[in-house]
Amino acid sequence: MSTFKQHSILPGFNLALGFTLLYLSLIVLIPLSAAFIRTAELTWPEFWAIVTTPRVLASYRLTFGVSFAAALVNAVFGLLVAWVLVRYHFPGKKIVDALVDLPFALPTAVAGIALTALYSGNGWIGQHLEPLGIKVAFTPLGIFVALTFIGLPFVVRTVQPVLEDIEAELEEAAATLGANRWQTFTRVIFPVLFPALMTGFALAFARAIGEYGSVIFIAGNMPMISEITPLLIVTKLEQYDYAGATALSVVMLVISFILLLIINLLQWWSRRSAQT
Repeated sequence: MSTFKQHSILPGFNLALGFTLLYLSLIVLIPLSAAFIRTAELTWPEFWAIVTTPRVLASYRLTFGVSFAAALVNAVFGLLVAWVLVRYHFPGKKIVDALVDLPFALPTAVAGIALTALYSGNGWIGQHLEPLGIKVAFTPLGIFVALTFIGLPFVVRTVQPVLEDIEAELEEAAATLGANRWQTFTRVIFPVLFPALMTGFALAFARAIGEYGSVIFIAGNMPMISEITPLLIVTKLEQYDYAGATALSVVMLVISFILLLIINLLQWWSRRSAQT
């Protein structure tokens, strides 16, 4: 029996892998390594003193806490938006679909200014919320609104193609076997969507952690209250404290990597459970 070797239209594996590693090194690995190398100039007591001041710890709690909450909300409502766009036909559907990508195209500074104008005390929305005791602009709630705004497309665009590939026959078969709508969704559809949903959540979470432009306008930037860690890093850079800025960057990088690793492990576990 003769065998045939399939040739790829791209260069061989060794050459393609070499270009891949070179590109990733130039774009990702070398800049990240520079941050660690610059931080190594500090002694351990100096490093610890920089990254554990009360002001810095408050910024950690705010940055990671609000980013996680915004990504979680986007996971729920992003799934709902993707479901509506895939499963229903209605007038203006293409316009709604295009609006989902607006946070991608909109400069972050413009998004921050627009959200601040909407939710400030005299804004279109803020003027109705403040009499109810709800203040959005210049509070942590404003940061949550900004991070939710910029993170939604990551969930929608990750879940949408997977939802489009789910065959309607699966739902029909489940209904034939006596499953109601909720059982069909939770036992047939959701297990297939879960890995993509976790990927969208991870992307939204990662984007929220590093977001700066849209947040600084609506946050108020008050130390211990509404000051995010990326702002502290920029502040140290403006003060020519490069070692301190890289120290905070390394902490953000390590924590982000650990959290994303946990999310990837959850994705792997969900795929393995779906296959068994």
